[in-house]
Amino acid sequence: MSWWTRHFGGTTRGRIVALLRRGARSVEDLAAALDLTDNAVRAQLVTLQRDGVVAPVGIRREGTVGKPATEYGIAPDAGTLFSSAYAPVLVTLLDVLGERHTRQELVSLMRTVGRRLAPDEVTKGPLEKRAKAAVALLGELGGDAELVAVDGGYDVRGHGCPLASAVVGHPETCRAVETLLSEATGTTVREHCDRSSGSPCCRFSITAA
Repeated sequence: MSWWTRHFGGTTRGRIVALLRRGARSVEDLAAALDLTDNAVRAQLVTLQRDGVVAPVGIRREGTVGKPATEYGIAPDAGTLFSSAYAPVLVTLLDVLGERHTRQELVSLMRTVGRRLAPDEVTKGPLEKRAKAAVALLGELGGDAELVAVDGGYDVRGHGCPLASAVVGHPETCRAVETLLSEATGTTVREHCDRSSGSPCCRFSITAA
């Protein structure tokens, strides 16, 4: 069961999302299907749009009379909210790669993944600005990190790990994030993640190139 279903499946918001996953609908369509007022549906859609779950996807024109109706659907980037497949598929893929490649080859593959994930624009400016960009990137991956000034640079210290399921069995996965942060900030980044327990915590050091 996905995170979304566990927390919102039985709510009005969850029922709206369930309908929109099956196809685009207008406010009037949703209100009729759920036996709600149009205003009640609009209030839920405002929240869902704010959270990036739902987005307008088109305009329905019926005849020549009346105002065209906006149709809503699931936002393009919201698919991961409804799936529990990503973590087990990634872990199994890494298991297969680990069986077919040496550890050094797997590290090289992870570095290639990191380079592919890196944004097109390299963060420029003072080291502090680039270090803050690294924190933001880790946050975009689902991490909770803070920036700590240390001798010679900064540490990005995470509370937990967004790739914990994969990292536990395959610590090489951290190299993908290390390379991503290095490419994005245009400077030297070194991984020092804590993998001593079943709940890894990210830590990356950033120094001037």
